[in-house]
This record gives sequence, C-alpha cells and structure tokens, in this order.
Amino acid sequence: MRVPLMQRNYNANTLRNDRMMEIHVSLDLYIDKISLHSTEKHGNIIFAVHWPWCGIPDVLSMNVVEPYEPVQHHWFYNQQVDSKDSWQPFSREDSRRLEDAYSRVGKCEKDEVVVATDGRRYDVRLRERKCYSVYWEQKPAEVKRCAWFHKGSKDMSYTPYSEELSDILEDAYMIAVTLDEWKQNLELPTGETVILHNPKLMMQYPSSCKDFPPSPTERTQPRTLKRGIENIPVEIPEGECSIVDHLVFMVHGIGPACDIRLRGIVQCVNEFRIASNSLIKSHFRQSENLCIIGRVEYLPVNWHKVLHGESTGVDKDIERITLPSISRLRQFSNDTVLDLFFYNSAMYCQTMVDTVASEINRLHSLFLQRHPHFTGHVSLVGHSLGSLILFDLLTNQETDADGKPHEVCSNNLFYIFLFIFHHMTSYDPFKLHEDAHVDTGCSSYESLEEVLKGHGLEEYLSVLHSEQVDMESLMLCSEKDLKDVGIPLGPRKKIMNCVKKWKVITEIPYSPLFKGAQWFMAEVERFTPTTSAVDYQHFDVGIGQVSIDYPQLAFHPQALFAMGSPIGMFLTVRGLKRIDPNYSFPTCKSFYNIFHPFDPVAYRIEPMILPQDVDLLPMLIPHHKGRKRMHLELKEGLTRVSSDLLGSLRMVWQSISQVPSPALAEGGISSMTPTDEQKERNFTKVGMLNRGRRIDFVLQETPIESFNEYLFAIQSHLCYWGSEDTALLVLREIYGNIPVRNALS
Repeated sequence: MRVPLMQRNYNANTLRNDRMMEIHVSLDLYIDKISLHSTEKHGNIIFAVHWPWCGIPDVLSMNVVEPYEPVQHHWFYNQQVDSKDSWQPFSREDSRRLEDAYSRVGKCEKDEVVVATDGRRYDVRLRERKCYSVYWEQKPAEVKRCAWFHKGSKDMSYTPYSEELSDILEDAYMIAVTLDEWKQNLELPTGETVILHNPKLMMQYPSSCKDFPPSPTERTQPRTLKRGIENIPVEIPEGECSIVDHLVFMVHGIGPACDIRLRGIVQCVNEFRIASNSLIKSHFRQSENLCIIGRVEYLPVNWHKVLHGESTGVDKDIERITLPSISRLRQFSNDTVLDLFFYNSAMYCQTMVDTVASEINRLHSLFLQRHPHFTGHVSLVGHSLGSLILFDLLTNQETDADGKPHEVCSNNLFYIFLFIFHHMTSYDPFKLHEDAHVDTGCSSYESLEEVLKGHGLEEYLSVLHSEQVDMESLMLCSEKDLKDVGIPLGPRKKIMNCVKKWKVITEIPYSPLFKGAQWFMAEVERFTPTTSAVDYQHFDVGIGQVSIDYPQLAFHPQALFAMGSPIGMFLTVRGLKRIDPNYSFPTCKSFYNIFHPFDPVAYRIEPMILPQDVDLLPMLIPHHKGRKRMHLELKEGLTRVSSDLLGSLRMVWQSISQVPSPALAEGGISSMTPTDEQKERNFTKVGMLNRGRRIDFVLQETPIESFNEYLFAIQSHLCYWGSEDTALLVLREIYGNIPVRNALS
C-alpha cells in the first residue's frame, strides 16, 4: 500500500530541522522517515520510502521537470517615503560586495563587518543589518538579504520577506521542485498559509484560510509570491564609478526645504548627483569607456539646522513674539524668510558663515580620508542665499605667497584695537585691574579651568583632563578634535572662540597693556551685546559685505556656481553700484551665475561689471538633448519673419516715397547677421570674475512654463536641483576640453 504524496501537509518549523537530507514531515498517514537518495539513473531520481510496519523499502520513480537551483540573493535597504517603508535594491556591485562579505561573517562571528556602499557615502554593518550615512546626519536604514518577495492587490511594489521566512520558503520550494510536488499547504510562523501551486504561481493566504483558499466574495485577498529578484519588476542600479574626478559641495538657500516637493538638501543633492551620472554616460560615453573620466561627487552642506538649533536659541526668541493668528503662514515665514534678515545681522551672520565653512572643511577632510587617492579639484555650488554666503566667503579668502590658503584670524587687529581703546578710557566695565593675574604660559590646568568656568563650560573640564589637554595643547586643537572627544556643537564653538581670543593675547608684546589682558577678554565676552549694528566693509574693488570674521577654507575652489542667486541685489542694497572689472576671487578662478528666466529671486551680475552703454543678453544654456526647445525656436522664427516682413514693407514704402540715395545703396544698414551678433556677444570679455568669460547663464523655460510666467515663478526658483541642463553646464566646466557628445547623435 502506497500513501499518495499529495496528501502531505508540511509545517514550516519541521522543514527547518533538516534542509537537505532528512526532512521530518507530518502526514495524514504516519511516515517515519524519508531518506532522499539522489542517484541518477536514466534521467530519474530514486526515492526509497521506509515503511515502519514492514521494513521493506518501496521504490518510487519520478520524472524531474527541472533541477533545483539555489536562489540568488540580493541586498535591499529600507527608505522612508511619505512615512511609509519602501525597500530599494542596492546596486549590483554593492550587493555583490555585501554578499561576499556575508559569506565571510561565519569565520569571524565576534567581529562586525562594515561594507562601504553608494559611492562610499554609506556604511553597512552586516551583523547589525543597518546602513549608516557617513557625511550627514540620517536615521540608520534597515538592510535585508532578500530572496523572496510578496505583493498585495493594492500594493505598488513587491516587499521582501524577512531572512528567516525566506529560508523557510526556500526550503519548501526546494522540496516541491525536488519531489515535483506542488499545491502543498505551508504554515508560516506568522499564522499565514502559503500554497506553492507551481514555480510561476505561489500565493500567501491569511490565517483564516488555512485549510482552503478564500472565495472571490471574501474580503481578504491573497498575496502574490515571487522567488528571486529577476522575477519582480524592479530597476537595479548598476552602481557608481569608484574613481572620483571632482568634488562639489552644494549649499542650500533659505528654509529647510529646497524644492517644490519640500525635500531636504540631502534628497535634492542626491537627485542632482543621479542626473550628473546619467549625463556622463550619455554625453561623455567615449571618455568614460576609455576610463579617461570617472564621476563627480556631490555632497550637501546644511547650515539651516545649526542656525535654528538649540545652540543659538533663535527659534524660541522668535516664537515668543510671534502672533497666534495665521500660525502656519507665520511658521513658514519664521523658517524661511527670516533667514535673509538673520544674514544681515552681524551676530547670526557669523554663525551662518562659520557653519558653512566648518561644514565644508569637515566634509572635505572626511572625503579625503575615505578617498585617499583623490587628486582632483573642488568646486562650490550655492542656491539662493547659499550662493551669497559662498560669494562673501570667497571674497574674504586669503593666500600666502605660495598661493596656499592662509589660516589667520582676520579679527585680531580688531581685538587689539578694542583692548587699547578701552584701556585708555575711564569706562568702569572695561577698566583694567592692576591686580589681575595672567598666566602667560597658558599651560596649567588652573588656567584652563578658569577659562571654562568663565564661560559656563566647567562640565567639560573632566573630558579635556582625561585627554591630558591643557591650555597650551587646547590652543593647538581644531574643532574636529573637540568633536572627536564628544563635546557638543554649542560648547565647541564657545571653546574655539575662547581659544581664538587667547591666541590674540599671546601675540601682544609684553607691555603694561598685556598685564590686564586676561581680565579684558573675559569682560569682552561678558559685555558682548546680544544685537549688533550691521557694518559693511568696502574694499578697493567695491565688494561690500557684513563686517565679521570670515573663516578660511582648507582648499582653493576651482569654480563657484550660483543658482537662482540674489548676489546682484544684495551688492546693490549694500551700496555697491559697480564691480571693478579687474576684481576676482583670491582663491577661486571661475564664477557662474545660473538662473531661470522666471526666477523672482535671481539677479544678474554682468551689468554691474560692463559699462552702462553695453547691453549684453545672458548666455542661453543649451538643452541637454541638443539645440533649443521647439517652442523657443518657433517663437524666434515668428519674430524673425515678422521683423523681416516689416523691414521689407518699410523699404518698399521708402523706395516709393523717396528718391534712392547712394549712401543707402552702399550699405547704410548694418550687414551683421544675427549669427555674427551672437558670436560677438559670446566673445565679449566680462571682467575677471570668470577669467574674462561670460558669467550670466539663463536656462530655457519649458513649453508649459511659457504659458504663464507668474504661475511658475515659485517653481522656477526651485527647479535647479533636478535640472539636467544645469548639471550639464557644471560638467562642461569641470571636464573642460573633453569633447561632449550630443545626446541625439
């Protein structure tokens, strides 16, 4: 008597006991053991079933439809989209390296294995199954090694099973393929039932449908199962080139949101990076195939979070004076529009500039650590107010005789002058005490303790003592060193500001004025006003800006790209009517002012450099697919036809009403064609901000934007992050003379 194999009812926990050779199952009729002997004989697999009551094996031969092959795993990470989980695949290269590292984990179980992914911008910790961002703050993302996926009738995409359930499903699939038995009921630990009908049709039913599938009239719908990533509709990225040719830092504008979808700076920079990588493959394909070029890395710089953080307390101060009416509009105004006013405040302007410079230097140092063989250049991109911050920052960069960045506190002379001035006055708060003690060595723990207590930072004294830091070594520490020992941002800024003042004191010659220097610096810190009058410095070239201490960058930028920038407006408001044509940034060679024609925040730069009688239109940025947009060509064609028609009618009328004169016949009308005029405009030398080349570049509006420029005004100010035309202009500047392939050719 043989028991039909179709009557078996598999249990997931039983399948987990022995995956390959001996699988204990619960049958309607008791079977003690199934020993699987895989012997190939005339294309058949022989199964010996041992019956406990007779002890005689009954041989059953089955024809195998297809041999079992292990599933290929792929790694996924969880990305939050609109507060919902969205599982995205790693690139093929990243998944392969994760799988290779996973295969080695068993040999060193106690050690954590870290794999860099996504262009080395993220680190995946295999044992923890978490993905951590390297350059910016971001919640760690969950990581899975995936093989099985499920999808409901209303779901847009497939969701991977957990690794434990995937192993259970793979065991059941292996048995079904090996024994050629399908339509088995597999009960999952979650209570749901899976039925493998055939390799192409596998369904998961709710727990209420354990014995039979639900009818179409029931509310609950089954979920579709797929095995292997090749059977689900998902786009797997190919991965990024490991060679980085150029590094670009991108600084955002006002507010926490950067585009019309209210995304942050990280998401917008990611989109710009994707567009850049796509343009390299389409426009620089030959150079990429020959390994002449690699890729460009873009990193976001966020200053809004620090300005509106707890270290400044500005949000709480503004909230106390904000009216309760139209709360959402007022909150939006406080988060965005007020950033413009903060930048015109000497105190908050200092915070914004320091944050941008320190963050750029931090990212640059971290990038070099993760890319030790990087030999390329660095450029800066600023959007809206961010471009103005970078413009002012680059205006105040200093260089040594050899052209290297000059690390100097440009405010030293200010402190020295203030010290001497108040020493000569009788104003009591700044009157120097004759018995004030100054430790000129600045090397004892007592002096360090006094400084920290004077600034309310004594709680961090133990941290510095544990690192054996005294006053002398503290003066040699950088902000990164303080961050590494765990000191938060606010106290870190205060300590660095104190160190800066101590350096000023130590540089003052030993004189009677030096006797009260320590007391004076403490008094300066105490009596610093909470609000400062805005002052502007006007240099010989006419560039005016807020009078603050501008920090120095650790490198010389190759170019500054300003997108939707109000630089021209701010310079005019500061009282600057004209920029000297001979002016250029001390450490940056190139400057591009990119704007959309309908952008209400953008202003031009070239009219401030050129003579007033020169009317030069901005350079039109070509479309990334070649030529102009069709509606612009049609518009120009109609304008040219109407102009030619009116000119012809005018000439006919003149020939009828007047006698022809020799002067007109010899070419009194200019013979320059529009093409010649465009060429002359292109070769016009426009100052030295961009090495004599053009500065203003205008994007082409889309056909739908041309219908109503007011309707798309706000969107046009936020369009640069996803603009392929802007990305191509950046790539053209970066790669210089490398020929660009037309995407249509």
